[in-house]
Amino acid sequence: MNNMPGKNKAAYPFLIIAGSLACLVALSQLNYSFSYKDFQFRKLDMLSDLRTSSPGQDKNNTALAGRTGKGGTVTDTAVSVVDSSGTVTTLPNPDAHHDYMEYTGIMQYASAQYSEDAAGLHKFLQALADLKAGKRKKVRIAYFGDSMIEGDLITGELRDSLQHYFGGQGVGFVPITSVVASFRTTITHTYSKDWTDYSYKKLPPSNIPLGLSGHTFIPSSNSWVRYTPVKKARLDKFNEISILYGPASGTGLTVNDKSYTLDGNAAVNRLDLRQDTGLPSVTIKYAGGAAGPLFGVSFEDDNGIYVDNYSFRGISGIELGKLSADMIRRMQQEHTYDLVVFHYGANVLWRPELTDYSWFERPMNKVLDSLRNDIPATSFLIIGTADKSYRKGDQYVTAPGVPALLAVQHDLAAEHGTAFWNLFAAMGGENSMVKWVESETPGANKDYTHFNRLGASKVASLLYKAIMNEYRQTSTVQ
Repeated sequence: MNNMPGKNKAAYPFLIIAGSLACLVALSQLNYSFSYKDFQFRKLDMLSDLRTSSPGQDKNNTALAGRTGKGGTVTDTAVSVVDSSGTVTTLPNPDAHHDYMEYTGIMQYASAQYSEDAAGLHKFLQALADLKAGKRKKVRIAYFGDSMIEGDLITGELRDSLQHYFGGQGVGFVPITSVVASFRTTITHTYSKDWTDYSYKKLPPSNIPLGLSGHTFIPSSNSWVRYTPVKKARLDKFNEISILYGPASGTGLTVNDKSYTLDGNAAVNRLDLRQDTGLPSVTIKYAGGAAGPLFGVSFEDDNGIYVDNYSFRGISGIELGKLSADMIRRMQQEHTYDLVVFHYGANVLWRPELTDYSWFERPMNKVLDSLRNDIPATSFLIIGTADKSYRKGDQYVTAPGVPALLAVQHDLAAEHGTAFWNLFAAMGGENSMVKWVESETPGANKDYTHFNRLGASKVASLLYKAIMNEYRQTSTVQ
């Protein structure tokens, strides 16, 4: 029988609603988070739709709330940071409602530990605005990476796009020698084989600093290096030429047969050669005297934006901890950077199934701490690793280490008040490397790790668009 005594059907809807509410209240008290692939179980905020500002996201989606230094406000679209002098800095707040594993734009963070005016990309974006408005002459980017960017891959296309919009003529910094000189297409670079190359892998004596590129070069009796411009827009002539070198006393050089003497006690010194511009090539020869350390040569114009490629094959980024604070500070005085980019990951993912990256996170924390303190008024951008695939069974799939490493890289950005861009998400997310490799027009190599020239150009385009989106958002907000 359906009509059972003692049962009141009219109460069923009330009981169902009450039970559902009870479950929701119970769930709201839980705060479990899993970062494996796309599954996350976060604490439920039942009043989220009634709030006028974000209450601060969990570690996997940290908003700028709680990271605005000595004062500030957070809205759905922007964050205002107030520094010790009362100056208000307004930043876009794209991460307030985006998961870092899926968001393809640049996420910006501020931290009370570091200079408020260097939060996120603020300093860099302001420099771009001033450059465009004619209020300053130059903007520089130091772009650090591994083999992903060697030969000026990614950086070459990024430089070209930025110079097309903001102005500039020149390839920027080039080391004295390079293992990929024959591979690089943005400058013709030849040299003698008798230079002594100290590096992260062969440290120099204690009285000789390691250069910002991770290299320091000492000449022998017949050492020479030659640079020739290439027939490409904004790279077809040399205008301003600067030799960057370490402590030297009476080091003789000839530049296109004109004699110079290098003298300087600082960790980084600069010799400008504007009078030798407009030549079809520049040949530098050692001409006797004390064999002082040379770092490289910079090719610029008197205005515009410049991207210096600091690639070093086979490293993870933690090697930058070997650079001296004195050298970094002096380099910033002689060759000022408005943005420092870290693009690492391929060599961290050396075991595809490894998911514990504490061995990388601990020393990288120290690297970021040091650099943030050594050049405090500079913006920093951490680029999250690209997808990396490995063979599992009969197919290639995204390595389990990729999302684990991205979590570490994102947290490093949030904790140090830098910007973060997820290249993995921007290139398509899970298993995107397989698509890039197996496309009819491949963008990556058969190692399922490295981009080819076409792929590097596409990555540069994605990064350029992300930067310009922040530039235009900031201009609109301000």
